[in-house]
Amino acid sequence: MTGKNLIEMYNLLLNYFGPQNWWPADTELEVMIGTILTQNTNWKNVEKAILNLKNRNLLSIDSLFSLPVSSLAQEIRPAGYYNVKAQRLKNLIEFIVEHYEGNLSLLFRIETRTLRKELLSINGIGPETADSILLYAAGRPVFVIDTYTHRILKRHGMSEDQTTYYELQSLFVNHLSEDVALFNEFHALIVQAGKNFCRRKPQCLRCPLEEWGIVPPAID
Repeated sequence: MTGKNLIEMYNLLLNYFGPQNWWPADTELEVMIGTILTQNTNWKNVEKAILNLKNRNLLSIDSLFSLPVSSLAQEIRPAGYYNVKAQRLKNLIEFIVEHYEGNLSLLFRIETRTLRKELLSINGIGPETADSILLYAAGRPVFVIDTYTHRILKRHGMSEDQTTYYELQSLFVNHLSEDVALFNEFHALIVQAGKNFCRRKPQCLRCPLEEWGIVPPAID
C-alpha cells in the first residue's frame, strides 16, 4: 500500500459521502464520554444517552465525579452495557480528577505518546478508545483503527485476520501526512463505508470503493 493508494481511497469516499464533520459534540468532555458510550453500540443509542446527561446537567467533570456509578448507569441505559460503561466512565473521570485536578486543559498539555500511555492505563480504555480521545478530543494526529477499517482492508487484500491494530495503524500513519483534519475525516469516511456497504454481507457493487482498483475485493 502506498500513500497514493490511500489518497485514492480517501477521495472516492469523500466524493461519495461528503464531509462528515465528526465527532459531533459540543465539548472535549462530551467527545470523551462518547468514545466510551459508543463501544459495542450504534451512534443513535449514544445520542440518547448523552441527551439524558445533558438534560440532567451532568456533562461536567464535577457532576460526573460526584454522581454514584449506579445513578450514572441509569442515565446511560440507552447506550447498552450501561453498568459496564458507567464504571468505565467513572474510571476516566476519577483519573482526570486525581491526576489533573479535573482539568482537561492540563491533561491535554501532555505529550501524545505519554498521554496515550496514561489513557491506556485506565481500566476499560483500549487502543481504539484511547486513539479516538487523542484524535477527536485532544486534536492529535493519531489514526483510529476500528472493525470497519480492518474489514475493508482485508476484503481488498491489504490485511489479514491476524493483522494487528498497530500494524493497520502504521499503514496509514507511515503513508500519510500527520494531519489531524485528514485523519479525522478519513476515519469518519471509513466508518460510513463500513456501515453502509462493507457489512458482514457486503454491498460491493454499490460501494464507492468498488472503483478502487488495487485488487478485486475478496469477500470473506
